[in-house]
Formats: sequence, C-alpha cells, structure tokens
Amino acid sequence: MDTVGHRMKPFVTIVLVICIYLPGSDSIGMYGKSVRFPAKTANSFVRLHAADFSSLTAFTVCLRAASEETRSYSLFSYATDFHANELLLWQESKTQFQLELGTLQIAFNLPEMNGLLRHICVTWESQEGEITVWVNGRRSVRKVDGKGQVVKGLGQFILGQEQDSVGGGFDINQSFVGEITDVHMWDHVLQSNDIKTVSQGCLRYGGNIIDWGSTPYTFEGIVAIEDNKDCPL
Repeated sequence: MDTVGHRMKPFVTIVLVICIYLPGSDSIGMYGKSVRFPAKTANSFVRLHAADFSSLTAFTVCLRAASEETRSYSLFSYATDFHANELLLWQESKTQFQLELGTLQIAFNLPEMNGLLRHICVTWESQEGEITVWVNGRRSVRKVDGKGQVVKGLGQFILGQEQDSVGGGFDINQSFVGEITDVHMWDHVLQSNDIKTVSQGCLRYGGNIIDWGSTPYTFEGIVAIEDNKDCPL
C-alpha cells in the first residue's frame, strides 16, 4: 500500500475494567458509602480490618446510625480473647445507650433512636476514667468508670452483630437492623470542637485506628453497601 502523503492513524487500545463486590472479599474503605442491614439475621455483618494496636488508654469512637428497632442491639462490637465485650456500643432500648468495657457497663439516657441518621461519638480515657457521649455534636453528662483500665489489642471489629467470641457467637436477637456509616476510631480523646466539627458532615479525614474512607473491610450475609447520598462533601 502506498502511504506517501498519508498520516498513519494512531492505534488505540481500550481497556474495560469491571469491579465486583463479593461477600468475604477484601475491599478498601467506604468513603461516601453506607452499610444497610435490612433484616434480623445471625450471620450478616461487616468486619473492619483496623490498624493494629497493643492496648489503648483512651479512645474516641464515632459513627452515624439509624434504626427503628425497639429491642436491644449492637452498634459497634470489638472483641478480644480477654473479653468478648472488650469495647461495645450497645443500644439497650430506644432511649438507653450503653458503653461496655470488659466487665463494665455504663448507661446513658439519650434522645430516642429512630429512623433519622444521627451522629454518635463516645470518648473515654483511662487516667481519670472519664466517659462522654455526644449526639449530633451535643454532649451528655460526663460519667466516670474504668479508671486505670486498658483496652487490649489484637481483637476484631464487627458491625451488625454482637460478638460472644472473637469474630463469632452471634445472636439474631442482638443483630442490628438499619443503616450505619462514617465509622471512625482514634487512639485518643478528640477535643469538643473537633467532635462538633465532624458531627456536622462527612469527614475529610478519619481515625487513626478506623478510617471509614480507607480501612479495609469484608462482609457476609445480607448486607447492602450503598451510596450515602446525604453526604454533603
């Protein structure tokens, strides 16, 4: 073929990439996503593969959640070989919220949990044992417990179920039904201004133990991972 006077057309390669979420497979982060648990089950959960730590003498755990359940259920479960409830955020009733640290149970009367997403933060530090719960940037009464205690490492973080053993022992009647998003955990107590700021919208930065935007996760059972269209950022 005579190509004199003709410009050769460039060769273009088109690569099609398809991403598929599979139960049990590793995925990285859920920035702009929500996890929805549509029904009571004993086998639906999300496991957060958090950053390793040996022990904690303070923490802040924040999340957004909504549920219309009237029974008790787990919002955030961390279990170790020492305690199945090493760190548990528990909704005892629509108005009673409970933090469990090992064998300790600290209850707070809070505004009624309902179908509207609310931002919840819990802070604790070992030196004075001070515990505070924040709902949509508003602080609860401070309580004191767990002075001198530590939260041990090498455990597992689970959303959607309460662990009776590390990574298992689930009870259908303690399962979460509703929506959870923006889960973060720090190894220190956030200042009140920081908590108020992060409660006002989706975070631009995350916790150094759990960061909703980058922490790897796996899931099993009936779990829907959806766009969080209410995220303002």
